[in-house]
Amino acid sequence: MPSQHPWDRVIPWVRGRTVQLAHVVWRLVVTAFGACLRHRVTGLAAEAAFFAILSVPPLVFALTGAIGFVSERYPPAQVADLQEAIIALASQALTDDAVSRVIEPTIAEVLAEGRFDVMSLGFFLALWSGSRALNVFVDTITIMHGLGGHRGIVRTRALSFSLYLLAMAMGALALPLVVAGPGLLSKWLPDTFDMLLQFYWPVVIVLCVCFLATLYHVSVPVRTNWSFNLPGAVFSLVSWIAGSFLLRWILTETASESSSVFGPLAAPIAVLLWLYLLSIAVLVGAAVNAAFDTVFPQSSTSRARRELVQRLRLRVGVKDSVA
Repeated sequence: MPSQHPWDRVIPWVRGRTVQLAHVVWRLVVTAFGACLRHRVTGLAAEAAFFAILSVPPLVFALTGAIGFVSERYPPAQVADLQEAIIALASQALTDDAVSRVIEPTIAEVLAEGRFDVMSLGFFLALWSGSRALNVFVDTITIMHGLGGHRGIVRTRALSFSLYLLAMAMGALALPLVVAGPGLLSKWLPDTFDMLLQFYWPVVIVLCVCFLATLYHVSVPVRTNWSFNLPGAVFSLVSWIAGSFLLRWILTETASESSSVFGPLAAPIAVLLWLYLLSIAVLVGAAVNAAFDTVFPQSSTSRARRELVQRLRLRVGVKDSVA
């Protein structure tokens, strides 16, 4: 009787594993896609992008009001450059008459001397609108995991405020690094640090992934494994980067030779579209994590979903008995 070749046993095993892996991947894709359609990801992303861009003007005014308290320590030329930059930014979204009558006198007065009322009102409006955008993320992530109503409205809102403050702090540290880039940092740092600049973008990417994973982790109202949120965080970051490059290419190809009447609104519209892509990427990443939680359920989320269903059944039973 001829002896059986070892490959005769390996090939069926590999084929079976491949089919099993393809089935798992297909389940993840279908579950994530269904969650995106069921929970209106595109509409909620538009809401989050709107409130995010709504928080920018009051935040700029609040920071300007804070700078007014220390403007005497800076040269007049730097203060004038800041004033011109703010006016140029406002001119892209407002008419020339509104800028000359409202924005220019207000900025000049605020930079001349600190205005506590402008600073406090600006920070309040920025905190309200910015936390409202994060509230969309937190609430949607909770619902995608089947735990809607597990965390109360007050706790959800407080978590959104805390996350917005954390995002502002991280943005104040990360945005200058992203804008400066390794090329500009190489001019500031000694030559002995050139070796470290090779790890610049990997470190930035890792920090972004960690922040997104933390956002997904704290948004789920029960204790979960932090590493379980890494697939959605990585997918969200990759989608955001790819979408940003695509948006940049589209705007470059379509708006470079354009003389449309919407020219003054081009910059705000571009920022709104970019924030919309960012919001979609974050919510789709949450759907990916929810799909993983469905295919490979964690004990904490499964237990919380069962308790929530029992609570709802008990509530319905009490109502039926009263009726």
